[in-house]
Amino acid sequence: MTPTPTSAPTPTPDTGRHPRAFVAPLVSTLLTLPMAAVAFFFVGLAPMACDSCGDEASDRFDASYNLAFPVFGFGLVVVLVVLLSAWALPWRRRNAAARVWLAVTAPAAVVLDFAVFHGLVDWP
Repeated sequence: MTPTPTSAPTPTPDTGRHPRAFVAPLVSTLLTLPMAAVAFFFVGLAPMACDSCGDEASDRFDASYNLAFPVFGFGLVVVLVVLLSAWALPWRRRNAAARVWLAVTAPAAVVLDFAVFHGLVDWP
């Protein structure tokens, strides 16, 4: 009996390398990093909002800012983890949807982080 030659298995569309897998994380990075820098700039300027406040209002503002700033910093760490996760997913077609969702979530998380900071601070 003669052995029949076997052909190499063809990759299924779900496991093949996605040729444009870098696009969503790249666009997200180009949006997220400047947004995070601008948000951090305005969060850093926030203490000047209470320069002319009285003692009682200044104490309330300082207490709330001392809580809100670390929360904002932790939020930026979460944004960075989400952005790195979008880059770190294997560049396979089956991960395309997850990669796009992570890429969209990163800039949205910056906006949410800034909104949470703004809500935590007791503005004068």
